[in-house]
Amino acid sequence: MYLRLNPQIKIIMKKLIPIIVLFLSVTISAQTSIFNGLLNKHVDVNGNVNYKALKKDEATLNTYLTYLEKTTPNASWSKNKQKAFWINAYNAYTIKLILNNYPVKSIMNIKKKGKSAWKIPFAVVGGKTYTLDHIEHNILREKLFDPRIHVGVNCASGSCPKLHNKAFTEANIDSELESLMKQFINDSKRNNLKKKNAIQISEIFNWFKGDFTKEGSVVDYINKYANEPVATDAKIQHLPYNWNLNGK
Repeated sequence: MYLRLNPQIKIIMKKLIPIIVLFLSVTISAQTSIFNGLLNKHVDVNGNVNYKALKKDEATLNTYLTYLEKTTPNASWSKNKQKAFWINAYNAYTIKLILNNYPVKSIMNIKKKGKSAWKIPFAVVGGKTYTLDHIEHNILREKLFDPRIHVGVNCASGSCPKLHNKAFTEANIDSELESLMKQFINDSKRNNLKKKNAIQISEIFNWFKGDFTKEGSVVDYINKYANEPVATDAKIQHLPYNWNLNGK
């Protein structure tokens, strides 16, 4: 059966759609601002988190998580908007997991029913429950692929790329991820590039090698960001991973 809309209703709907879109955009911006404020307040420029103080501010984090619970990313969103949303969600729920178990020395110590922190289904987005692994691997890496995602998501540990002290947005994500990747690669605590022919790099380049070698070798990728070029045939050693909590 074909339903013909009244012309006046069509006009009203055309006027309402932009208003609804604007309302949703304002809501997203406002909620992201809440998370941004928390990060700016409790995370320093080196990515160290004051979890003790953040625990006292947990109600504010819960406000942002409530927004995530009710929000389903729209297929019409740009790739950057989706990417920013899901990285923020990953980081917010990782922080929540730490606070739920605080004080804790390492995220590796968090387990539930035999499952590691990354395999616990507890992150609710748009009414669906996800694991951190699902958000990272099935959504971000698979559907929104970008090697720089690895410096966006944070595993709350010493050797992870630092937790950014601001939230990602559709407008800033490209420039922020670019800056974070450059900082990460040139951070001597996480990647030692001093000896150009024999470098020591993060295990991330080993665990996710395929993500960094779509257009060349791991060294080729590193040289896109390294302050001083590394020899293309440099010997590679992966540094031991520090899983201690990234707290102050």
